[in-house]
Amino acid sequence: MSTARTVLTIAGLTLREASRRKVLRALAGLTVVLLVLSAWGFSRLSAESEFGTLTSGEARLVASQLLNLVMFGLSLIAALGTAFLAGPTLSGEIESGISLSLLARPVRRWAVLAGKWLGLAAFGSGFVVLAGLAQCLVVQLTVGYWPPQPVVALALLAAQTVVLLTLGLLLSTVISPMASGVVAVGLFGATWIAGVVGGIGEALGNDGVARVGAISRVLLPTDGLWRGAMHAFQDPAALLQFGQEMAGFPFLSEAPLTAAYLGWAAFWVLMIWGLAAVSFRRKDL
Repeated sequence: MSTARTVLTIAGLTLREASRRKVLRALAGLTVVLLVLSAWGFSRLSAESEFGTLTSGEARLVASQLLNLVMFGLSLIAALGTAFLAGPTLSGEIESGISLSLLARPVRRWAVLAGKWLGLAAFGSGFVVLAGLAQCLVVQLTVGYWPPQPVVALALLAAQTVVLLTLGLLLSTVISPMASGVVAVGLFGATWIAGVVGGIGEALGNDGVARVGAISRVLLPTDGLWRGAMHAFQDPAALLQFGQEMAGFPFLSEAPLTAAYLGWAAFWVLMIWGLAAVSFRRKDL
């Protein structure tokens, strides 16, 4: 069997295994709850005010910011799911001895890792895109707001998921499945908080505090990708009118991502995946 076919076979098995885990049911349940609550909230907001007409810049700003708020909840659900799927998929199989039966055959470890990464990336990205599209439809139906760049926004949310699961796979090669999930989610949250702190620093003109957010987005690109997604979800006219007044607001992004940062995020994924491959190759089974 060729290496490419081996990778695709393992990816398919990983995708099938992920779909059978209880984590999937938990993700689906949390997503449904989020969609129902957001639909109720947007419908009540539209019914009890003139928000539904969206005739003013203020109303469109509220719509885009509330959408960013709900999408952050979705990205958090995706982060929890992918982080706690990545650990058991690799280190869990090592601890149970399942990997021994697979690696006893003429299969290279990096091919196994690539297949598992590809399967998890397809699973996580597909979940984020479908759930995010459903949320956009909920907002459209309840308040009549549609984001200006939904494809870009959902692609960046999917990229954020890929970044986190790649980190989770690296951690799963050195620590236990549960610990790898906890650490990955903890770093995700810490990076987002650092980004908020950096935004406050920029609003106050404090360069030292602002650098906290910039450095965190380089070390772990999840918050940077999230901010790019927020910008794509926002109404550009509302942002132009009220951006300066709301500088530092955690659910407002004032600029799209640069090509250089997107390139860094892609390089970061390749670098972390390479470290995971080296660690997995040296790991005693």
